[in-house]
Amino acid sequence: MRIYLAEKGITVERELVDLRVGEQFGDAYLAVNPRGMVPALQLDDGEVICESAAICRYFEAVQPDPPLFGRTPIEIARVESATRRIEHEGYAAAVYVLRNGNPAFAGRSAAGKWPEMAQIPELAARGMLMWEVFVEALDQSLADRAWVAGEAYSFADITALTTIDFAKAIKLLVPDKARHLKRWHEAASARPSAAA
Repeated sequence: MRIYLAEKGITVERELVDLRVGEQFGDAYLAVNPRGMVPALQLDDGEVICESAAICRYFEAVQPDPPLFGRTPIEIARVESATRRIEHEGYAAAVYVLRNGNPAFAGRSAAGKWPEMAQIPELAARGMLMWEVFVEALDQSLADRAWVAGEAYSFADITALTTIDFAKAIKLLVPDKARHLKRWHEAASARPSAAA
């Protein structure tokens, strides 16, 4: 969401929530989002919008330019399709590996406020396989275009960038042979919003 806001030139007041110490499960944060998930956007009237994509959609409606979800019906569909694929294939793969393969998440294999959930090692293995397939498919799709959903930088690129960087932090890498994906990642990472 930070990259999206920077691309749009939108500034919002932020309160940091320290996930490492479980602050998202404290009474103060649970009063804002009972699911214990971040981020959450609290509007001036007190209403809370949860989930990064929903928050970005809200800001897109408030400030349509520059468009990051597309302008035409086909552009909107391409961005949505690419974003969902990245979330369901790439990001899910990384989460499976992290939450089911890292001992630090024992009993907490699902994000958010849940009863204790045991890790499933097979999901970590599945996530690794999913990651390989996802990276190969994304690399191929970038062979003939500059950005994930076409010729314009979009929310799909932001989703892909955060997914790949998150995966890298947990040692899921993009192989050297994925040259189109590497080229794209270099370009996306060089945007001023990526450093915001």
